Amino acid sequence: MRSLLKKLFPETSALRLFFHRFKALLAAIRYGFPAKSLRIIGITGTDGKTTTVGMIAHMLNACGIKTGAVSTAFFSIGNDIRWNATQKTSPSPFMVQKFLRELVNTHCTHAVIECSSHGLLQGRVNHTYPTVAAITNISEEHLDYHGSMDEYIAAKAILFEMLRGNGTKVLHFSDRSFSSLAALPSQNTILYEREETNIDSRTGPALNLWLEETEVTDSGSSGTVVWNPRGSVVEERLPIVLSLRGDFNLDNALCAIACVFGLPESPDCSRAVASLSSFAGVPGRMEQIDMGQSFSVFVDFTVTPKSYEATLHTLRSILPPEKRLLVLAGSCGDRMKQKRPMIGNLCSTHADVSIITNEDPYTEDPEAIIDEILSGVSLEIPIFRGATSVPEHVPEKCCIRISDRLESIRMLLRMAHAEDIVLFCGKGSDTTMMSNIGQIPWNEREIVRMELRRMRP
Repeated sequence: MRSLLKKLFPETSALRLFFHRFKALLAAIRYGFPAKSLRIIGITGTDGKTTTVGMIAHMLNACGIKTGAVSTAFFSIGNDIRWNATQKTSPSPFMVQKFLRELVNTHCTHAVIECSSHGLLQGRVNHTYPTVAAITNISEEHLDYHGSMDEYIAAKAILFEMLRGNGTKVLHFSDRSFSSLAALPSQNTILYEREETNIDSRTGPALNLWLEETEVTDSGSSGTVVWNPRGSVVEERLPIVLSLRGDFNLDNALCAIACVFGLPESPDCSRAVASLSSFAGVPGRMEQIDMGQSFSVFVDFTVTPKSYEATLHTLRSILPPEKRLLVLAGSCGDRMKQKRPMIGNLCSTHADVSIITNEDPYTEDPEAIIDEILSGVSLEIPIFRGATSVPEHVPEKCCIRISDRLESIRMLLRMAHAEDIVLFCGKGSDTTMMSNIGQIPWNEREIVRMELRRMRP
């Protein structure tokens, strides 16, 4: 009966969306519309949302503004963090509203909410009344649900429509979503871009926030934030230092800074930006695991082709000469199948050794998912099927198919040599794995630590 109803009423049908949005209204009523007592900042996009949410909450708390946050990875109240076991960017509206009520009861004045396209379309974050709405970036993702990029962007745009012409929208100027979102009304708009030189202000809108004198190293990045509020003739220049790897985190930082600056009662700009030097990042987002081993290990929530490309490029750029990049990859079930061969191609192109394995199959056959990823591997790259098929002298570049994720982790760590870099993609800070029998306990960060301990002589 349930499967028949799903066929009769697809996920994006008007009836099912009405049902979801009605639940959101009930949730807001149940908890007394707590968002009306908070300043809400909403963050959407494809990649970088969780880190950006963490940065915003960190800056506000560092400036003495007690702030809570809802993200894919965590819930936070001030400096108190708990993990999001649902693994959903936008949890059920009852969970969202209950948490916002908890923020009000613990004297928070601000909240940062990570908003997924599913959550926005289904109304899970309705009745949150954002004052600031921001986007990190848009790339191909969730097209199995939305059907097209236009529909995907339209779902993201719901966050900006929730401003109802008031508040501030924060837009990434060079992102493909810009033209659609710029047309939506808002009281204020902040445009950010990595470099001002990418923009010709004579033919387009003027930037408000950009970076100069940037330096990216294997331990982080630094530069100067240039802040030019609309209508101001004076630019404010603020030094920024990040301990996070990857130049994509500069984009995340700019988005976060723009959100803080876009608040009606913005805190001290200099203090807010300076506080980012103490932001340690979000667990499971390019998190380095150091148990005294001779090679570097990172765990990251890399799931989209764009994030694979950015992460692999970042680690390749800090790899010592003649050393190897070893990657564990997979792809989520019941999600956009088109990206699977793209992930296989990116891993075989940018990594030296790739192991393709199980991730979160949900109701799909995990073996079929792995095969679809492998279909994108470059033809010249040898594919070994199973750990026992790998020769003693591994080719310079190769791909290995191992279904069992724990066995894959163990093999990749055994294959690593001194000064190599090992990257575990897909699970990040997740504490469970989604399968056809439900959620299975799976904490990749702790599993990797345990395996590294076992390898000690």
